Formats: sequence, structure tokens, C-alpha cells
Amino acid sequence: MSQAQATMTPSSSHSRIRNSCSRPGTEKRAQGQVADVVRKWRAADLAPGPCDELLHAPQVGETLVVPPAQHRRSIRSEVMNDREIVELHIVSDSTGETAARLVAALEAQFPEQPFEEIRHPRVESIDDLKLTVSRAKGRPAVMVYTLVDREMREAMRTLCRSARLHYCDLLGHPIESIAKVSGMAAQMTPGARPPLDSTYFKRMEAIEFAVKFDDGVGTGLRDADVVLVGVSRTSKTPLSIYLGYLGHKAANVPIVKGITPPPELYEIDPLKVVGLTIDAERLAEIRTARVRGMGTTNRRYAELLEIYSELEEADAIHRRLGCPVIDVTGLSIEETAHRVVRLVDRRRQEAAVS
Repeated sequence: MSQAQATMTPSSSHSRIRNSCSRPGTEKRAQGQVADVVRKWRAADLAPGPCDELLHAPQVGETLVVPPAQHRRSIRSEVMNDREIVELHIVSDSTGETAARLVAALEAQFPEQPFEEIRHPRVESIDDLKLTVSRAKGRPAVMVYTLVDREMREAMRTLCRSARLHYCDLLGHPIESIAKVSGMAAQMTPGARPPLDSTYFKRMEAIEFAVKFDDGVGTGLRDADVVLVGVSRTSKTPLSIYLGYLGHKAANVPIVKGITPPPELYEIDPLKVVGLTIDAERLAEIRTARVRGMGTTNRRYAELLEIYSELEEADAIHRRLGCPVIDVTGLSIEETAHRVVRLVDRRRQEAAVS
């Protein structure tokens, strides 16, 4: 492998993703695209100002960004305030997913700061590291790396210090700490995957369970670890599958106006039942997008009056069940899932004590 490579992945609204390698023959196309961006900004009454410098043809490793329309004004204010984009270089001897998850969490702590993620996966030699560091040298950059081999980690640390770059070694200290406490030497295998043990197969079984008993289908309520109850478009299905990924068997029951929930819902262990609700206006937005996407004419499904009525009926069912209710408005699937697990675990612990 002659040089570090980079891949493009989704990022936050204030982040940019760039490929660390430029392809020959793209300069003219890129120059025209950048000019289009500046013209669009002018058309939107966003005078480029300092952005006029983007009109030159990009060189190797430069980034071409067409900002989403809803963020163009904020981008303009960031440029006018001379707020530099912080580059987050993700360097890994494997895919870089471990570091990417941490980087996403870090970006969330700086919502007003624009970031640019640059991935360098499958870095296999010190020459690869030198090339990676050279591309970040002299720029507002942080090197975040997951390198298993000790020699590679030490080389990366030395190169970063020499280039006066900030760096973060995600694996070095944890590996050394575990080795000291356990008395075992780490295998030092780049890209090593966890074994396919009982935990893995439990997760697969739980995911299959969520698919099989989705949306009130089947009779899996008694066997479920968690039962979710809520109106349409409160994330019941993706939440059930994500809970399955965490190893929890989840079934979900939809609350449909005018349709009585299955009798089994009132006969199962109430400690594992969790209600889901959402802000009415937000639900209207979600359902409107759903109706448009499906090309249907069922406008009543997305009308606020209908939604308020459904939410009131759901609230009555939740009270009858005596279950806790989570408002999923603005919550990610991951955050909602962890709240569900904490709620169920806490209720069971309290029941065991009493």
C-alpha cells in the first residue's frame, strides 16, 4: 500500500467529509463546481467575500463542498467571523469506525463549530503515517487514531509532535492498562474482531424477534423483554430493531384510533411495557413527509386535529397500562433505546426490593 486512503462517510450538518487523495483530471470539473457554489451563494444574497478564494482549481487533498441550503446563512456568518474549520483526521489500521463514532460524539459538543472529517483507513506502514501527517501539518487539525501496533503508535506520536499537531491515541493507553491489570499480553492484531460468542448470537436472535413481532404481528408479547406501545411514526420499529442489536427482545404494539389493542397487552408483565409519545406538530411534519413519499392522498393521517385525537387515545391507553412514557421528540434512536432499557431495569429492581 503506497499511501493512506480516505473514505467518505455521513457526518453532521456542520461537518464536511473529504477524500485524502485527489484524482487526476478533476481540476477543471472542480473549478466549475466551485464557481457554481459561489454563484448560488450570490443568488441567495450571500456575498462570498472571503470565499472568492475558492474560485481557484482545487489541489490534491482540497475539499469541494456544496452546503445544504438551510445552513448557507450560518456558513456565511462563520466565514465572516473568521471561524476556521477544524479538521478531524481519523487514522486507522482497520476501517476507522471506532474512531469515527468518538469523533461524532465530540462534534456534538461543539454545535457552532464547523468540522471536516478526513478518514485514512488501512494505514499499514510508517510511510503511510508520514503522508497522512504531512497533509495535516500547518492546518487547524486534530489527529485521532486507532493503531494497534506499538511501533506505529509511537511513530504517529513522534510525527504529530514534530509537526506540532494535536493528537489522540484511542487504543494505546487502554491496551496498556488492561494488560497491566489482567497480566495478559494483547495480541496486537490490527482489525481484530470480537469472537462470535453467545452474546453475538443472542443479539442476532433478538433482532430476528423484533422483525418477526413488529407492529403487533404474532403472539410474542409474553416472550419479549420489552414491549413498546405508541401511535404510528413514533419510531417503534427502528427502536425495536436497535434494542435487538443491544440484545433485548422487543415487540411493539401500534395504537390505532378506533382499534382495541390485543388483550395480551393487558395480561403480560407490566414492568416491561413502555409507552412512546411525541410532540403533535413534529408528528404532523413526519407524517406529511411520509404521505408525500408514498404518493398517497390520505391527508387526514397527517392532520393536526387527527393527531391530537390519536395522542389523547394513546395517553388513555398508557394510563390504563400504568406504564412509563418516553417523549421521543428530538431523541435519537440510540438515546431512546438506552432510556427504555434503564426504565425497564429500574422498575424491575424496584419491584424486586419491594
